[in-house]
Amino acid sequence: MELEELIRLAMEKVGGRRLSDAAEAGSVAAALLGANGKVYCGVCIDTCCSMGFCAEHSAAAAMVTDGESRILKVAAVGEKGSVMPPCGRCREFLSQLHPDNLDAVVLVAPG
Repeated sequence: MELEELIRLAMEKVGGRRLSDAAEAGSVAAALLGANGKVYCGVCIDTCCSMGFCAEHSAAAAMVTDGESRILKVAAVGEKGSVMPPCGRCREFLSQLHPDNLDAVVLVAPG
């Protein structure tokens, strides 16, 4: 699967929405390609007290729930389709799920 397909799948999930007076979700969406060939998507959740999490964490949680931990490719996008490279916290988190995740292809810029 090409990164363009992961971008397209993430774009299907992106779209900011207010959850409550204290939380918003979906301004960033991520798609992860697992070693099992499945794609896992997630969106960020932003809270006023910084207890939310990134889209990559959400996608990784879905992947781990499905029994997979190895990531082959990662793509994240913002609401206008801009590439959103994973933050350092996300990169560290994903790398700790499986030792081979250090070799995953991570989209950090268009192209």
